[in-house]
Amino acid sequence: MRSTLAAVLTGIAVALAPTGLTLPATPILAEEPMTHQDHPYVGMWVTEDRHIRHELLPNGRYDEARGDRESAYRGRYEVHGNHIEYWDDTGFTADGEFVEGVLYHAGMILYRQR
Repeated sequence: MRSTLAAVLTGIAVALAPTGLTLPATPILAEEPMTHQDHPYVGMWVTEDRHIRHELLPNGRYDEARGDRESAYRGRYEVHGNHIEYWDDTGFTADGEFVEGVLYHAGMILYRQR
């Protein structure tokens, strides 16, 4: 499938390319998007004292509770390898790393709730 798509994209690019433009031999294809539903990091992540409860939802959204404040922060996230990027609905951005089953995010250490 990928080689067929590459051939089609190459043909389109050659047909549309201005004269004198050098095209790459192989088109550059975007990485397949992550399927959140099947991703191993989807689920609830909590600090040791459970004050912060950070839920990575299967639809690419997150919902973070702090103490008695449910849904203190909400937004979207993307995972690339062991790195996670967050975009809060208010415009705040953050990131984190998953290391040996632990999430290090914004100075916090969160553990997978099972």
